[in-house]
Amino acid sequence: MALYSEKVMDHFRNPRNVGVIEDADGVGEVGNPVCGDIMKIYLKIDNDVVTDVKFETFGCGSAIASSSMATELIKGKPVSEVLQLTNKAVVEALDGLPAHKLHCSVLAEEAIKKALKDYYDRNGIEYDKSLFPDCDGCAHCCDQ
Repeated sequence: MALYSEKVMDHFRNPRNVGVIEDADGVGEVGNPVCGDIMKIYLKIDNDVVTDVKFETFGCGSAIASSSMATELIKGKPVSEVLQLTNKAVVEALDGLPAHKLHCSVLAEEAIKKALKDYYDRNGIEYDKSLFPDCDGCAHCCDQ
């Protein structure tokens, strides 16, 4: 059995939504000092819907694939749905990741949530602080 699924390899070789949104409504950046992965997510939000999303990721193939898949999962979705995205959903959409690479999906979830928090903060929108992780890719995430 291959270490990586066909979907992981496809999103690694042909990542979707790569780039920068210069006038983004929300930007989230997270990094993992243990493995060196860094993800930055840019959101464009109109009428409470993510109308565009881009990412920049410096990291391994699993980090790139997780970023790519996560952006595909949230594009065109209402913010309320985007807030529900979990790293498990990213892993399932990729048809799995090796256990030692699950932290990549955690980073994708956290980068998106950080971008949403940035959007709320920029626009003075009230939000439930419990919806946003305190972790920025700290070492304990690599143990998941």
